[in-house]
Amino acid sequence: MRVFIITLAGAVGGAVLAVALVFTLAANGWMPINDRQMQTYLMQHPDLAPAMMGQAQILNDKKQQAVQDAALKKVGHAAFFDPAIAFVTGPADAKATMVEFYDYDCPYCRASLPAVKKYYEAHKNDTRFSFIEFPIKQLHGESAILAARASLAARRQPEHYMDFHFALLAQEDAITEQMITAEATKAGMDLNKLKADMADPGIEKSLQSSIALAHKVGVDGTPTFVLNGKFHPGALDEETLTNEMKG
Repeated sequence: MRVFIITLAGAVGGAVLAVALVFTLAANGWMPINDRQMQTYLMQHPDLAPAMMGQAQILNDKKQQAVQDAALKKVGHAAFFDPAIAFVTGPADAKATMVEFYDYDCPYCRASLPAVKKYYEAHKNDTRFSFIEFPIKQLHGESAILAARASLAARRQPEHYMDFHFALLAQEDAITEQMITAEATKAGMDLNKLKADMADPGIEKSLQSSIALAHKVGVDGTPTFVLNGKFHPGALDEETLTNEMKG
């Protein structure tokens, strides 16, 4: 079995792909090879390690994509557009759809902001958008949770929400109460209402529902986009976003 895989892979892609296949298959329990053998081989062939890991990552990404596609089929695309979970905007009958799971303190979400904002401004009348909170406390601490609660509360003033949302994502430091107050004021929001809504137990329920949805469809990092029903994990630039939405 092992000789066959190495021979076949070597024929189509050389030693690097062969090794990547062997180690990926082993990591998934599909063929017998132990950690010591892996370590020994890599120590003997250090030049193969970077490329091997790249090939293995591609295979693992495809596996993750398959898992997410299956989960999406199970929960249904409409789950992303539940107003109890997401801020939904754009025509209900739009053929194009864009979903984003984000964390306000995530640097990659912030890096994607220019592309997302520009696309939103150009297509808010012909695309259905869904913005879903997925704060990762383990990475960004309580500030990410604070920002998510403020965002959920801001949805109750929908005419000001997108300005507030984009303003929070444009911050360079961890989100604070002072930032929330400042950006809410600039967006023209009622601050007393915002603070009262942030304390509403319903906000925590919505937050937990959005996190549960993320876990249910296999989202484990931010940003994660679902563009016309297809998952795209990681940051997006303008060109990639435009092409993905066309495709």
